[in-house]
Amino acid sequence: MTKNSRKRFGLLGRNISYSFSKGHFTTKFEKEKYQGYTYENFDIQEINVFPEIIKNTEYLKGLNVTIPYKEEVIPFLDKLSKKAKKIGAVNTIKITKKGKLKGYNTDYFGFLKSLKPLLQAHHKKALILGTGGASKGVAFALEELGIEYTFVSRKASETAIDYSQINAETFQEYQIIINSTPIGTSPNIEACPDIPYELFTEQHIAYDLIYNPAETQFLKNAAAQSAQTKNGLDMLIFQAEKAWEIWNK
Repeated sequence: MTKNSRKRFGLLGRNISYSFSKGHFTTKFEKEKYQGYTYENFDIQEINVFPEIIKNTEYLKGLNVTIPYKEEVIPFLDKLSKKAKKIGAVNTIKITKKGKLKGYNTDYFGFLKSLKPLLQAHHKKALILGTGGASKGVAFALEELGIEYTFVSRKASETAIDYSQINAETFQEYQIIINSTPIGTSPNIEACPDIPYELFTEQHIAYDLIYNPAETQFLKNAAAQSAQTKNGLDMLIFQAEKAWEIWNK
């Protein structure tokens, strides 16, 4: 069945020409014959431009939000879903018939759904590398799964340890290590978070939210020690489908 009507969707971010979302939704619209539906990148250097996009883009029905605007976009929204409010980060925006902007977080859903099949009984604690918007959805998902977590940041704080504090004891205690930083994203594919990779074992899961490249240096280093590895592609697909559901309800 052909679905005919003009609807626009897009991705809000900075330096996002590499983006997964545009390709994913463009293919979906072609395959499922959504005629008149388009998906575009709104690549902006600062969040203050956001209201102009909303004002000047006709037929806009929904947006995905990526780095670095998952937290910065919140003050511009009219309403947040309960989960987005708890998480404190938004990666999906629905534009209602009345033109109101409502923020959701589908990252946590995508992460939870993609991590769950990997979990075994001994996976009780996780280290989250990074404290940006993406890390918040990860933390919320871990809470829902009953997994304790600790954030790792460049500077230690009340809510995070710093990278220099990670040692053999840490790796024994935390058997899931999640990279929620952009370190290692294309084109800087040789970069990786500064952790002692030799401490990974086959008991560990190394999960990288990055999907480009498919195997980051972080994942390569962990795999070399027989750790189970997973990149962020499935998470992205799951969160995108959840966003699509939200835009259409």
